Amino acid sequence: MHARSRNYVSESEVCKLESVPLDFGDYHPLKPITVTESKTKKMNRKGSTSSTSSSSSSSVLDPLSSVLDGTDPLSLFAAAADPVPTTATMVTLEAFYFLSNSYLTFKRDKDDSPAVGSDFEPWSSKRGEILARYTTTEKLSIVSGSFSRKAATTGSAVSEKVRTRLEELDDLEEGSQKELLNLTQQDYMNRIEELNQSLKDAWSSDQKVKALKIVIQCSKLLSDTTVIQFYPSKFVLITDILDTFGKLVYERIQSMCVDNRVSLPDNFSPECVNDTAKETCLNWFFKIASIRELIPRFYVEAAILKCNKFLSKTGISECLPRLTSMIRGIGDPLVAVYARAYLCRVGMEVAPQLKESLNKNFFDFLLTFKQIHGDTVQNQLVVQCVEIPLYLTLYSPAIDWILQCIAYRAPEVLLTEMMERCKKLGNNALLLNSVMSAFRAEFIAARSMDFIGMIKECDESGFPKHLLFRSLGLNLALADPPENDRLQILNEAWKVITKLKNPQDYINCAEVWVEYTCRHFTKREVNTVLADVIKHMTPDRAFEDAYPQLQSIIQKVITYIYDFSLLFSVEKFLPFLDMFQKESVRVEVCKCIMESFIKHQQESTKDPVILNALLHICKTMHDSVNALTLEDEKRMLAALINGFIKMVSFGRDFEQQLSFYVEARSMFCNLEPVLVQLIHSVNQLAMETRKVMKGNHSRKTAAFVRACVAFCFITIPSLSSIFTRLNLYLHSGQVALANQCLSQADAFFKAAVSLVPEVPKMISVDGKMRPSDAFLLEFLCNFFSTLLVVPDHPEQGVLFLVRGLLNVIQDYTWEDNSDDKIRIYTNVLHLLSAMTQEAYIYHVDKVDSNDTLYGGDSKFLTEINKLCETVIAQILDHLKTLGKEETLKRQSQLALYFFNTILAHGDLRNNKLNQLSVNLWNLAQKHGFADTKTMVKTLEYIKRRSNQPEMSHFTDLALRLPLQSRT
Repeated sequence: MHARSRNYVSESEVCKLESVPLDFGDYHPLKPITVTESKTKKMNRKGSTSSTSSSSSSSVLDPLSSVLDGTDPLSLFAAAADPVPTTATMVTLEAFYFLSNSYLTFKRDKDDSPAVGSDFEPWSSKRGEILARYTTTEKLSIVSGSFSRKAATTGSAVSEKVRTRLEELDDLEEGSQKELLNLTQQDYMNRIEELNQSLKDAWSSDQKVKALKIVIQCSKLLSDTTVIQFYPSKFVLITDILDTFGKLVYERIQSMCVDNRVSLPDNFSPECVNDTAKETCLNWFFKIASIRELIPRFYVEAAILKCNKFLSKTGISECLPRLTSMIRGIGDPLVAVYARAYLCRVGMEVAPQLKESLNKNFFDFLLTFKQIHGDTVQNQLVVQCVEIPLYLTLYSPAIDWILQCIAYRAPEVLLTEMMERCKKLGNNALLLNSVMSAFRAEFIAARSMDFIGMIKECDESGFPKHLLFRSLGLNLALADPPENDRLQILNEAWKVITKLKNPQDYINCAEVWVEYTCRHFTKREVNTVLADVIKHMTPDRAFEDAYPQLQSIIQKVITYIYDFSLLFSVEKFLPFLDMFQKESVRVEVCKCIMESFIKHQQESTKDPVILNALLHICKTMHDSVNALTLEDEKRMLAALINGFIKMVSFGRDFEQQLSFYVEARSMFCNLEPVLVQLIHSVNQLAMETRKVMKGNHSRKTAAFVRACVAFCFITIPSLSSIFTRLNLYLHSGQVALANQCLSQADAFFKAAVSLVPEVPKMISVDGKMRPSDAFLLEFLCNFFSTLLVVPDHPEQGVLFLVRGLLNVIQDYTWEDNSDDKIRIYTNVLHLLSAMTQEAYIYHVDKVDSNDTLYGGDSKFLTEINKLCETVIAQILDHLKTLGKEETLKRQSQLALYFFNTILAHGDLRNNKLNQLSVNLWNLAQKHGFADTKTMVKTLEYIKRRSNQPEMSHFTDLALRLPLQSRT
């Protein structure tokens, strides 16, 4: 192959885009666009007039501003889904409804009741916590009713049907029941779920009375406090069934209001409800009123409270006080408080604006609170062997919910009233705790000292004071108290917390108050708190049972103290970490610390305190890796360690920087991504040294660069990924070459050449096995680009690296159906063509490439031509093997690919090369697999090139390249 001479500078100039002056006129992309809007108004009535008005507006057209005016696609879609009716449309609809039902008037009343917002914590979020907290190992019992349906006499009157249904309800109370005993908690929950499903099945099969009987039976279970510690969970399970029943009844009545396929609007008025729906609704309330027992009658009516909307506007507001008064008839204070909690829950869903009912429920509870200490309750607790502190905790979910409903968007004055009522009850700890949990943190924080005074006066026998301080601390984590009170608040709280003997009670409180300390005080106070925690949790290895709380403390400390020089100056921080003896927990804590460091550390550091501490933490993460560690976990740990390594810088103390990398390599040798990062960092360090020294290499600088090169050369073989090794050998060789370390560069390149035969046919990529040919082709192309500027070794012969690489490629076992070997050979021709030029297209600063060393010597060019002939022969032999029918398409594609290579790099004034190009052109089209458009464009390109200086021979070539049409 005779390569054509290239003038890279002139070719670059020719390829540049031509600059053409553009006259914008009045247009400019940043100039506001003026839009003229024309509006035509037409009236077809008598005396119609038409008028046209035009308005001009000037505004900057901003695609993001369309979101604000509602013209973005999502807003338009929403508008199309729920169009706002015009006045004319409203009139038409009203007329339609009036004609359809003379007694029904359609109107959309504006809902004047404030809806519960997203800032109100729903009951569903508390459900799981209650079920998990209130459990039992005792045996439970449940009453199961027989729900057989009596057949009504054919042709019976309506009164007979009513009588039959009432008799069915009476059956449940007259002995058609059986009691299931000795149920475990899970059996009990399964049975409740079965009843819930039976309710849905009965309803779907139109057995409404059966459904009501199931609900009544479940409601009766709420009067049973035999296993009292399970009662809160039982309440949750039973009220789920009640909620289902209430929803079914409401939807049933609502469906009866659908007229001409038009359903009721959300904010309908009772006038929109037809007589049939009203009658059905009243029928449900009459059925419920006939229930004899108080508790099921109360719960079932409360479940369908929302249905009062179908009857009258004031129905709900009238029913709530009556239901509140009904609860006064419940003798058991625990049963009564949960009934009040359910009524408040339903009330908040249907009428959150009726606060008076909520307040009445709570004040009624306060009046009956003394029953807790009465003989009836005390005797019951003795029988069940339940202590009073445990019994009082059973009230917490109900009282907390009632107070949450009351405190929702309540004014601050209400908190003052609640505090006064608590004082009148002797500062009952249970109530005080619920008050602090319900009201806004800002209100509580502002009265912190008042609450501390009330906590001090509480009787500790029923409800421990440390739980009250914990609740106060939770509020202070969300809102700040008055600045002058902050230190006194901490002292008062910690006096109580530090005296706790039980490690679990202690850590539960300390965890909360650590955040308050970190928010408002210096490292001195934080260090004191950490020291106290260590003191309490170290004896008898109590920390082993408190890892979640200890982790929380660490998280809070690093959240507020993210200056790591300050953090590690806290004397007790590292000893605190020593309490994490369980490896999995210790690693999680280390990960949290490293994530915080990477997130908040803005500048590189060389602080020895930080480096030593974080090296220890990273070493802990690294040592947790074993054969069972998942790849995702390894990647996460490596990313954290790499983030730390990138933040370490010793400035121009390059030797210290290299020493750090050497130490890191010895510590993190099991994480391959960390080793890869270290190699990149060392290569970058070598280049930084060259840049700082500005090429003025002293012996010391050269020795340092060689040390960096040696680091990489030693480390790369320890990597398992073969392509990672290949690419790092190439990159490190390039760095060595840039630093004029020629022998070291040759060593890297030789290592890469010797590694190519080891490339497997399949490699794992993202957990999937993929062929390696494409990756090898990409690497070799990059390698060829580097070899252009690598000077020959005086003792190794001409192009020794290129020859060695070609031998490896020749001996490599390629896939039978792969043409990658030929594509590589074609890229070798690109390289050899570039090597014949008098001046190479690029160079390495202060490195003499072969164009300088040989100076266009004829022997050197002869050697290149011999290599070209060998490579071309290999390509042509491969094209011959593709002459079979099933490989003709591949032959066509490769022939055209080789033709384009000759066209770009060969000297087509050479007759043999010119004839070879014509043969390749004909071969590409021979069997009809060539793309006609591509061939046409290629021929047009040749004709255009023929018009350029010294390219006149392309004219003759174009005449010899026929275009064959497919027939």
